[in-house]
Amino acid sequence: MTMMVAAGSITPFLAPLFAAQFLVASRSPLKGAQAFGMAILIISVGQGLDLMTSLLGSRPALFTAMLWLLYLGCFFAQATGKGGQAPFLVLVIAIMVPLMNMLHQDLGESMSVLFGVAVGGGALLAWAAHALFPDPGGMAAAPPISPVPVVFALLRSVANASILVAAVVLCLVDSRLSSAIVIPVTVASILNQLDLATSRRAAFDLVLVNILGGVVASFVFTVVDTRPTLLGLFLAVFVVGLLFGSGAATDPKFGKAYAGALTTFLILLGLGISPLPTSTPESFSTRAC
Repeated sequence: MTMMVAAGSITPFLAPLFAAQFLVASRSPLKGAQAFGMAILIISVGQGLDLMTSLLGSRPALFTAMLWLLYLGCFFAQATGKGGQAPFLVLVIAIMVPLMNMLHQDLGESMSVLFGVAVGGGALLAWAAHALFPDPGGMAAAPPISPVPVVFALLRSVANASILVAAVVLCLVDSRLSSAIVIPVTVASILNQLDLATSRRAAFDLVLVNILGGVVASFVFTVVDTRPTLLGLFLAVFVVGLLFGSGAATDPKFGKAYAGALTTFLILLGLGISPLPTSTPESFSTRAC
């Protein structure tokens, strides 16, 4: 993130976000073919959403229906254990591209280009992390995923897609939330995690951990904004990354929750320090409202 800020990126959180997702998805490094396929998928989805937004942005009913179908497919793939980390990344893209294209039309760069650079940077960062800190158990087989009845997975996916579309529409129609991209991204992350919760207490803990990511991001932004230096930003992100990353790597029960909190932190802080017209406390306060 520090390098992207120094380079003047308008979305400095994207490459670290993709890197974190790649690292969380597997203890073994991405193969070259996997990284290339992920890049092609993300760029293709970004271009498709760019086109869909330009063609259907003025027809809200049809535009919303198309987004709902895309979200439904992603949630169904997650519910049935298919696609690895790709469905969540597609969800993030399918949230950010429409919102940023419709609410921030003066970005100066194509979102497809931004995502292409970000996924390449994320893959390089993930490879560097595996090279510097190899995991002795990195090549161990992943535990089998318990099968989910198709009907139950479909019903859950329908509900999740409807909730997420409602969050996106709320950001589009409410001027107070016009910069709160993190709202639907956090909703998508929590919905994915809630599927793993085995009790109301577990679900409540998952939500609290994600809120913690927002609180920490707001605090870090305030500290960094007081004395804005690249070294201070690097140290702050490094410490928070260690805290949430260690939970994601070592806690079998709430690992995904810590990964979700790290996602929330990266997006909120990244939006706060980006050239976009918003700040992290503002984004988090509008989410709370």
